[in-house]
Amino acid sequence: MLADIVEYLACPVCAHEVRLAGDTLRCAEGHAFDVAKQGYVSLLVGSRTPGTADSAAMVAARAEFLGAGHYAPLADALAESVRLRIQSANGREGDAFRRDRFSALPDAAAEKAYRSAAVAREAGAARQEAGHAEEPVIVDAGAGTGYYLATVLRAVDRGIGMAFDVSKHAVRRAARAHPRVGAFVADVWRPLPIRDGVADIVIDVFAPRNGPEFRRILRPGGVVVVVTPARAHLSPLVQELGLLSVDEEKERRLARSLEGFEEADRRTVEFDLELDPGEVAGVVGMGPSAWHTEATELAKRISSYVSRETAKKREKVVARAAFQLSIFEASPRSRAVP
Repeated sequence: MLADIVEYLACPVCAHEVRLAGDTLRCAEGHAFDVAKQGYVSLLVGSRTPGTADSAAMVAARAEFLGAGHYAPLADALAESVRLRIQSANGREGDAFRRDRFSALPDAAAEKAYRSAAVAREAGAARQEAGHAEEPVIVDAGAGTGYYLATVLRAVDRGIGMAFDVSKHAVRRAARAHPRVGAFVADVWRPLPIRDGVADIVIDVFAPRNGPEFRRILRPGGVVVVVTPARAHLSPLVQELGLLSVDEEKERRLARSLEGFEEADRRTVEFDLELDPGEVAGVVGMGPSAWHTEATELAKRISSYVSRETAKKREKVVARAAFQLSIFEASPRSRAVP
């Protein structure tokens, strides 16, 4: 709920603390932001046009595809990596974050509850003085519908989720994704309306990355967990439909976007997708090709490909899902990426 994250938010106009008063978020300078009936708040300010935002139709298609469980193995792997990182930071399992611990997906039924250690931040100290156990704060940048953050929170006991996206349609869904999610509209390319040093983890799944702002909101020892498509993602759909592929410069761009961080670990998550015609359109619509190819032309290509597959007596199209899951830690000394 929004009330759970108010202490970690900052006014997008003056950067002062905010308080929730009824259905309004307000700072000491008098800047006020109305809370929508769906439980989220828009913290976008200024006249500058925000980054590209998904439409209501795009968000609905994404929610349907993710709700069918097609990317569940990726969500589980992300949740496990976050859970192990928090346990490692708490001293519960010093070697939990080694690469060999990623060999299996999490068994949710076997996960044990834990209590997070105190972190050096003012908000956390205040909660401890009030007699509350510390709760790890997980920020989802470009959260979309909140699907991945909700999966993480089911694995991280007592975790608090902060979901933001530039699309109000996505944020409406994110606000309802999990009881411990608070959601707000914000643009990742602008200064984030989040207080300094409050986040234990920032997750970024297929979203733009604002390295300086991520570093500012992370507490000491916090990390950024990034998921990006791998070269094999959506083969053979990429070749058959003429979709945009992952280019060779993607890793360099990733490193550039996170200057001031060093990649501490990486794993590849791969699995097969079995898709009907509507799901093929759904997964294609979630990728960059949806922005760069005329919708009618893309639909024509999909229809032609599915027809060819059907003629081969195949009920569903099989495609390969492939992702890179990387963990970035703040480096003591920043180095420019060439």
